[in-house]
Amino acid sequence: MSAEIKVKRQSSRKRSRDRRISHLTPARKRTSASGRQCPDNTGQIELSRALDKSMDAKFSEYCSDPEDLFGDYDSIVSDSSFLAKLDRVGQNMRPHDIDHTTSSRCPVILLAGNPDFTSLKSSTDNCPKQSCDDSMTESFLEGFTDDAFLDMPSSQLAFLQDPQTADRNCCTDEDKTSMPMRHPEKSVSTEERNERHIAPKARKSVSDHLKRAMMANAATPSSVSRTAVQKEAVVTEEISVAMQAMESVSMATTDLGPFFGLPTKVKELICNLKGIKDLYEWQKTCLNLDSVQQRRNLIYSLPTSGGKTLVAEILILKEILCRKKDALFILPYVSLVQEKVRGLASFGLELDFMVEEYAGSKGRFPPVKGRGKRSLYIATIEKAHGLVNSLIETNRLDNVGLVVVDELHMLGDGSRGAIIEMTLAKVLYISKSTQIIGMSATLGNLQDIQKFLKAESYTNDFRPVELKEYVKLKDSIYEVDPKEEECFRFSRVLNFKYSSAMQKIDQDHIVALVTEVIPSQSCLVFCPTKKNCENVAGMICKYLKEDFIQHKQAEKAVLLGELRSSGNGSLCPVLKKTVPYGLAYHHSGLTSEERKLVEEAYSAGVLCLLTCTSTLAAGINLPARRVILRSPYVAADFLKRSQYKQMVGRAGRAGIDTHGESILILQDKDKVLVKKLVSAPMEICKSNLMHSDGKGVLSLILSVIGLNITNSLEQIRDFMSGTLLSVQEKQVCLERSLWEVTQECVELLKEKGLVTVSTEPQDGSLQVTKLGRATYKGSVDLTYCDLLYRDLSKGLESLMLNSFLHLIYLVTPYDMVSQCKPDWMVYFRQFTMLSAAEQKMCAAVGVSESFVARKAAGQNVKKNVDQVVVSRLYLALVLQSLLKETDLWSVADRFQLSRGFIQTLLSSSSVFCSCVLHFTEELEEFWPFKALLTELTRRLTYCVQAELIPLMEVAGVMERRAKQLYNAGYKTLAHLANADPNVLAKTVENLFKKQANQIVASAKMLLNEKADALQEEMDDLLMMPLDLLSL
Repeated sequence: MSAEIKVKRQSSRKRSRDRRISHLTPARKRTSASGRQCPDNTGQIELSRALDKSMDAKFSEYCSDPEDLFGDYDSIVSDSSFLAKLDRVGQNMRPHDIDHTTSSRCPVILLAGNPDFTSLKSSTDNCPKQSCDDSMTESFLEGFTDDAFLDMPSSQLAFLQDPQTADRNCCTDEDKTSMPMRHPEKSVSTEERNERHIAPKARKSVSDHLKRAMMANAATPSSVSRTAVQKEAVVTEEISVAMQAMESVSMATTDLGPFFGLPTKVKELICNLKGIKDLYEWQKTCLNLDSVQQRRNLIYSLPTSGGKTLVAEILILKEILCRKKDALFILPYVSLVQEKVRGLASFGLELDFMVEEYAGSKGRFPPVKGRGKRSLYIATIEKAHGLVNSLIETNRLDNVGLVVVDELHMLGDGSRGAIIEMTLAKVLYISKSTQIIGMSATLGNLQDIQKFLKAESYTNDFRPVELKEYVKLKDSIYEVDPKEEECFRFSRVLNFKYSSAMQKIDQDHIVALVTEVIPSQSCLVFCPTKKNCENVAGMICKYLKEDFIQHKQAEKAVLLGELRSSGNGSLCPVLKKTVPYGLAYHHSGLTSEERKLVEEAYSAGVLCLLTCTSTLAAGINLPARRVILRSPYVAADFLKRSQYKQMVGRAGRAGIDTHGESILILQDKDKVLVKKLVSAPMEICKSNLMHSDGKGVLSLILSVIGLNITNSLEQIRDFMSGTLLSVQEKQVCLERSLWEVTQECVELLKEKGLVTVSTEPQDGSLQVTKLGRATYKGSVDLTYCDLLYRDLSKGLESLMLNSFLHLIYLVTPYDMVSQCKPDWMVYFRQFTMLSAAEQKMCAAVGVSESFVARKAAGQNVKKNVDQVVVSRLYLALVLQSLLKETDLWSVADRFQLSRGFIQTLLSSSSVFCSCVLHFTEELEEFWPFKALLTELTRRLTYCVQAELIPLMEVAGVMERRAKQLYNAGYKTLAHLANADPNVLAKTVENLFKKQANQIVASAKMLLNEKADALQEEMDDLLMMPLDLLSL
């Protein structure tokens, strides 16, 4: 049975109470209206009166007139023909229900009387669980399918679904109905009911059920008032349309709590895990911006250490929890990704979402679907681009509701800036529903970036701690004041007592400057080169008093022990000398484990001073009371304004210092340049798609064709118009227009064999070749794609598998070759230690023993040998030694290379190996490489004993910590994931409880991620094919 219910507005005036009597009119009302006596059905009439009184009392607070619940709208009573149909159906169903009851052998008592009230009740306890009354009601309601309730108003649905309403009105398991009842009946026996002459349970007619449902609908409190609905609704609209509009508004609401739309639990987690009890005023203002509330793209810019990241994290949580969408967080460095994964893993476990790391060789393309859980992808710039490509290819980019880019000014940073631009351009073009949030401390041309991202902006000069900038010239300190004519205002004369010998060594008075704050407070000294960092740290220690050694002596002894342990018994001689004084250096020459130990010691106050390069300013946040810039240079290049602001921005520790101060040491020759430096605006952030002869444009066009985003020149032109390069065309494309550049790049891709024109008649669309697909899916630099293909093809002809050397050579990064010049004596010594098969392989790639011997002897070699191949093989020998021994210190000593360089080589090789793996997966002729490179990638990523690899997969667990965990009995990922952090902290030496919590949380998150991946694989295997043939 189906019927279309139409509720029409009859008049704008209120309906007269002198309406005609219908079947919905209560018995007492019909009596008074007609003036006639009702038949002598006392029990039925009394029950009816009791029910009506209860209904009047229940809904009086919601509606002053219980007979007219809908204000100016006529109730459904006005459609008498429809009500008559309902009653006829109800009456026609009675015989069927009675027959059904009889056949079920349930003795019943039928109360004659008012034809609108029929009640059936079982007289014994042996009846089926569902009552006979239920059978009558449900037999009639079988005519209404689920579709009949699709348009039910949200308030009615709320009434039916509300737990309290259900407890009050819904029947028990023994007496279920599809409509709420007015009074739950107490359980009484059949004999008691007969003695009292009370109807067991009066079954209402369909029209009574309908009226009761509508009264419940009117009585249910709604977030939208009746007056508001009436104002919104057009006078001629039907009530059902208005209710549907209300429902849609209610469904669009994503507010889950009082903390910027998030539950209070999020605020508690931020307090407990981050120690932040309240937000800064600018953070509250930013989170309440219209652009944030309405999900428009936003760029916000504040000084370093202003608290930008917390705003981004709150927006990410809001996207995941409220809108049930995934989020992508793009960070510039692997260390920052790992730090963020560790920090947010606990949030993921508490709030039930995944935190996935995409850095180095880690990360799955495309990501696991998550089986109902939302995911936060934390990725480096390169990995984020690969992730977005994989999501576009699988039509899943719309699942990502938010993309957050930290350090947005890196758009102007060479090839990495080009990758950021490519990633954001694709997101803007493909997914209109994805919000983009960019944050930076240094943006010079904000309007260009806004136009590119179609974003609004928010800027503020807030700093939690006041920053005072100074420069030092000779023995005087001047305060930086751009308003002054000379930019500098005299502040004081530096107080120091130097001997003549000390004056010669420390001409810039660095010792005097640092001893004003250390050891009670912290200090950073930025140096122009890595070697200068080590020299300055050693020089300062030479003139410090012995009292510095006594300060936190025990903690410094522990740090030295951990540094020695991380080097398998070896310790850097410079650190051995400086750490007892509370000093250390920090640059890329340290291993990642050494840097981590130094950073943790500095943050804990064990170390009071770090001499460092400019990379520390762009990396992990390590604030100081005083920041000293040893020179206005980075290597041989003069400082940029953005670099200067990042360095001095580290001055001032929130919650500790009342102010921070920076001091730039300058010489007379640099005075003019420094005046410009401290007063100049930020550098303009320019598009880098044209960097290296347009390599970025080539890569972008290749990928958009391969991903089927575009397949014609006109579509490519349309896509390119949405890039930052298009916004800055007049500034960047000086010789040719962007359209000309685009056409030239397409032709060049055709010449390289990466793109071709479709052979289909009258088609002419652009398509990528197999090599082109392998190139963009492997994220292989276009400069090397041809060379890589040739090397792999040649390698297949005589692939040596009795050692790793041949495979290692094939995945040694081409761009690392120029960074290392072979030591020919070391080269020859290592060459002679190779097996005969390995030497044969070397000769096959173009490096013979005789050639290396002549070079070691200092003789000239007339034979032409490819120097790239020679240097690449040398680096492959370094990597092979490292894989064999896993002792970085001994390998660094043998090859006379810095341990920092060797670790950079190792991490770059693992990333390139992963790229080559994806490259070979797209080319059938390279099928043998798939299994071989999968294992090699894993070995290069961790470069430790096999049993430690599962532990090192956890974010932030280095080799030293993995050994400690393994020796303590935590041998697998499952051990770590199920560990008690308190026990872990007590069991493992020098492991703080906070670190233990982060390790356990990260392990649990990784274990869940692996389980989801296996579950997805199982689901794919069990899924029924969509194209399965059937009869």
